[in-house]
Amino acid sequence: MKTFKKVLLYFALFLVLIAVSSYGYLIYTKPNYDGEITLKNISKETTVYFDDYGVPHIYASNQQDAMIALGYVHAQDRLWQMELLRRIAPGRLSELFGTKALKNDQFFAGIGIDENSEKAVAEIDKNSETYKLSMAYVDGINQYIAEGNTPIEFNLLGIQKEKFTLKDVYNIFGYMSFSFAMAQKTDPLLTDIRDQFGMEYLKDFGVDGSLGTMQLKNYKGEVNDYAEISKSISSLLETSPVPAFIGSNSWVIGAQKTKNNKVILANDTHIMFSQPCTWYEAHIATPGYEMYGYYLAGAPFPLLGHNKDYAYGLTMFENDDLDLFQEEENPKNSNQYKTPKGYVNYTLRQKTIKVKDSTSVTVNIKESIHGPIMNGLLNTLKTKKPVAMSWIYTQQKNQILEAVHSLSHSKNIKEFHQGISLIAAPGLNIMYGDAKNNIAWITSGKLYKLDPSVNGNFIMNGANGIDDKREFLDFSKNPKAINPSWNYVYSANNQPEAVDGYLYPGYYLPKDRATRINNLLEPKNNWTKSDVQKMIFDNTSATASSLVENWITYIEGNNWNANEKQALETLKKWQGSNNIQETAPTLYNKWISCYLSNTFKDELGEENFKSFLGTHIMKQIIESQSKNETSVWWDNLATKNKKESKKEILTQSFKEAIVALEKQLGNIPSQWTWNKVHTLEHQHPMGKVAALRGLFNVGPFEASGSNEVINNLMFFYNDEGLYDVKAGPSTRRIIDFSDIENSLSVLPTGQSGNPMSKHYSDQAEMYNKGQFRKMKLNKKEIIKTSTKLVFFPKK
Repeated sequence: MKTFKKVLLYFALFLVLIAVSSYGYLIYTKPNYDGEITLKNISKETTVYFDDYGVPHIYASNQQDAMIALGYVHAQDRLWQMELLRRIAPGRLSELFGTKALKNDQFFAGIGIDENSEKAVAEIDKNSETYKLSMAYVDGINQYIAEGNTPIEFNLLGIQKEKFTLKDVYNIFGYMSFSFAMAQKTDPLLTDIRDQFGMEYLKDFGVDGSLGTMQLKNYKGEVNDYAEISKSISSLLETSPVPAFIGSNSWVIGAQKTKNNKVILANDTHIMFSQPCTWYEAHIATPGYEMYGYYLAGAPFPLLGHNKDYAYGLTMFENDDLDLFQEEENPKNSNQYKTPKGYVNYTLRQKTIKVKDSTSVTVNIKESIHGPIMNGLLNTLKTKKPVAMSWIYTQQKNQILEAVHSLSHSKNIKEFHQGISLIAAPGLNIMYGDAKNNIAWITSGKLYKLDPSVNGNFIMNGANGIDDKREFLDFSKNPKAINPSWNYVYSANNQPEAVDGYLYPGYYLPKDRATRINNLLEPKNNWTKSDVQKMIFDNTSATASSLVENWITYIEGNNWNANEKQALETLKKWQGSNNIQETAPTLYNKWISCYLSNTFKDELGEENFKSFLGTHIMKQIIESQSKNETSVWWDNLATKNKKESKKEILTQSFKEAIVALEKQLGNIPSQWTWNKVHTLEHQHPMGKVAALRGLFNVGPFEASGSNEVINNLMFFYNDEGLYDVKAGPSTRRIIDFSDIENSLSVLPTGQSGNPMSKHYSDQAEMYNKGQFRKMKLNKKEIIKTSTKLVFFPKK
């Protein structure tokens, strides 16, 4: 017995030793926020002050020293995130995650981002400031890789650290640009609906642009399973360990409409949630240059930024810059495809994908003049007819690095405007405000017109020489509003007005957020920073209450049970808000979910219906289709010899919603509160392992907000009625030029990607409550509230 007790004691001590050692190792990997470090290639002492939320404020004698320091501190907080981001475009995730990442790698390795990046590196002016500062940033990352602590994720996955390159930087921008696109999710689905049911079924989808009812005002001051493409690409983006960009809000209020007669800029970019969060904040100050910026991991220049002179933000334009073409292969030679001049050979290339704990996989890629053939890249695509993907980003000269450098180094609004012209893709709404009271909304992107006979919402004919004709437009034709007479600009991913009579096609989001933003901005002329704080966290839908009012008129007069009556009374009183203790949002969204299922699933089928739920067009269609009493979608194809009406479908959906909620949340409607079904957890790729979830994930939190309100905490509809938040504001920023040193921001979790850092999740509670912290620019205040890390030149 004594021997057995000794064995137990030794085993317990062994477990304690393992736990203590593991904890000690984790503590050892923490970022270094104070002390002294020597670095190569810096010319003079460079000081980094880390403020009370871990934001580095870098003071250097020149920009090159500052960029080396930025690369170093960025890497010590986000090296794991940098590693993930740089691996997506060249198809290298399988080296980390094995065969479960292989589909992702096959697709991205084939679409040409990596080759485009290599070309961009070769073409960039090696004497330019853009190149020199970018290489200084890369140098800082590599010095940390060589000398800094190894993130825990590298050890858990057995990753060998590799030097960062400029091509990695371009690949990161390339993935970001692709995740903006919506055509690859939408066009194949619409093509399937057209081919299977006819154009009558697409009237409600507004493929003529008729759903873009809230437009931004310009101001010159055969049946195939094409939907497999949609399903496959949606699945790749949704399951990716790196978040995709979704939408965004931004508005800039002119001096004439603010209490202090100075411009106020607000911006919240909508991105799929992940941990670590998307943005890394950093403030650089050198003689002649200062910028407080928001950086992607591995990107040397900020996509969002401000200083004492100007501020800028962005939202997604949602224009159509990606087309799909049906190619016609030579029946006698599968390596040839048809063109107006006859059959020509595909361009062939190979990529080898290394797979962890398995054999390498060779991907054979065919390319037509339009782009890579999807069939070999998406192994779920069963159609034998080849479909090519044509994307502006990989077809035009890549000047994204020069453009982002220009945005963060402009001296005035004219230079800023010129910098935007360098962006061929992605399409962005870039928002601007400055201390001289200029405001602007300017779109980026190489825009083009198709032949009038061609509808870009469908997969197009690659062989007829008509569908692929493009008339590229001069940048002066890009939608914009500079210092408009109404004294504010805004964007909520809604469609711009026509330019010279041409309405730019795209995959715009519904009018809900745009209407709410415009309705709040237009009547008020004494805006303050505090007012904007409340507005950016606003969760009232501009359309939901009127939609419910319309629906209720079609189902009244039935014999309702007690719970149905109570639910109806709740919805009649609802003003469209989405607070956590309200029951109306729960009722409304379950009714919407049942309506969508009963209206569209019989035609689309289970899988295509799921794809449909992930498109912008699903959000666009709800209001217009549900008000159309003669819509062909009301009829349920599964019921023979009967044609359902709007009243029948809405009534059936309402009753099903109540039954489902009773089963899910109990028999008392007053307890069906929004917080029980709408929650947010920030998930780390390693957090999918149950034993590691507590260490790496942040949350869950009960969440207010909803789809298509200003506080746009997005979810996908599902049968379970649990609306886990998938995406939302990746930051909330408010820059007030009347008090520039006290502008406000918040991140969804925190600055650091290291789970042992105190800044890993220190903003999560604030973010969830709609609170803010300062973006500090005052050096004296920064010094008082910061720790100090000093870099000395290595001799």
